Amino acid sequence: MIKLHSLLLLFGFALTSYQPQAFADTDVIGIQPQHLHAEYWQLKQEDAQTVLLNELQIKSLNQRSFKQQEELQNLSELPARLSADALKAAINQISTVPSSDRFFADGTKLSSADYQRYLDNLNVAAIKPQNAIRFALVTERTNMRRFPSAEKTYNQAMDLDIDRFIETGLFPGDALAILHESKDGQWYLARAYHYLAWLPKSSVALGSKEEVLGYGQQAPFVVVTGAKVFTNYNPQEPQLSEKQLDMGVRMPLLDNQSVKHYLYGQNPYASYVVKLPYREESGQLSFKPALISRNQDLHQGYLPFNKANIIQQGFKFLGERYGWGHDYNARDCTGFVSEIYRTFGILMPRNSGEQGNGAFGQNIRFDADSPVQDKLNALKELQVGDLIYIPGHVVMYLGEEQGQPYVIHDVHGMSYVDEQGNYYQGGLNGVSVTPLLPLHLSKSTSYLDRIYTIKSVR
Repeated sequence: MIKLHSLLLLFGFALTSYQPQAFADTDVIGIQPQHLHAEYWQLKQEDAQTVLLNELQIKSLNQRSFKQQEELQNLSELPARLSADALKAAINQISTVPSSDRFFADGTKLSSADYQRYLDNLNVAAIKPQNAIRFALVTERTNMRRFPSAEKTYNQAMDLDIDRFIETGLFPGDALAILHESKDGQWYLARAYHYLAWLPKSSVALGSKEEVLGYGQQAPFVVVTGAKVFTNYNPQEPQLSEKQLDMGVRMPLLDNQSVKHYLYGQNPYASYVVKLPYREESGQLSFKPALISRNQDLHQGYLPFNKANIIQQGFKFLGERYGWGHDYNARDCTGFVSEIYRTFGILMPRNSGEQGNGAFGQNIRFDADSPVQDKLNALKELQVGDLIYIPGHVVMYLGEEQGQPYVIHDVHGMSYVDEQGNYYQGGLNGVSVTPLLPLHLSKSTSYLDRIYTIKSVR
């Protein structure tokens, strides 16, 4: 059997940069201090500022994606009501009892009685022959879950970083179709543009279809381009005070005259005045202005879609802890790439399999019989921002270093085989820059072995 490093040499990939502990403070293979700076990778791109897609082309891309990907749903196209069968099918789509055992953090296995509690709270008995769809906006960062329950569960490996009932995160301003309510009255079954699951009622506000879906179309607008930004401290409206807004959040921009040059005890001239959804005590939606200081990382309109900005946006997450399903106030591998691309106005499916197997973008496919040389040849043609999919994971291409492809990704574990053939296992558990080719899923299986799609978002 030919060793991996021999294959790489055969197909023209140098190995000179693949040295464990490239600088003293890390066990990450092939990494030196300069690799942890966006500017280093930006300067490698002669066409870093060239626009890859303009605003109209991105709009067209999104329209194609929604037609190609059944996981993406234009909420405006939903019917006014769902039949009992359709609503039950939606509940069963997300709220099924897993086939594998699940455990609480203390090691106790979930029993049939535990699952019966979850199933009872689905409130199937309250389903009517016809069920009206309501609409809402998210008012605070929240998570969608498999069942209407906040209880965390884990698989048999008991990796407490991976809550198996969490699905994804949502951010203020995200639009939802509300399909159903839990028996305890604390949860909604909701459809976002890219996901269907349960979320706490306390994190959303109900409004008319027109005002909910119209919020994300208003202009002028600003987009959060930092990993996280926060509204200014607000002594009068606690709900709007120091509110977290994650990368990709879009908000209508107001002018200073609209708030008469004074808002919540502060002159707004050195801040952005944005319009945010507000949850009234009744649970209904209203809108209120909020201030975000101009020292925070926002951009009026979407960012230009170019290589320099793709790199810059990725590095704004560098070092953030990995958060499966947007847990830990963070994000996972697909949340990472999705939020980067949202700053350009580009929308994607939520999960890696939906993205990697999906038809959107330009795709190169591989199967179990694909020759290694075909994959290596494809890697030679990568462009900054291209996405590389292996089962359950996605990485984003940064550039080449001494003939080697380097990537940035939000990743939980780490293992590799060094030049001496030694297998090393460690952990990354955060947004990391790594070379691609040394990475392994197990001692006998490399990332390269399992690549099944290379996707260019164009």
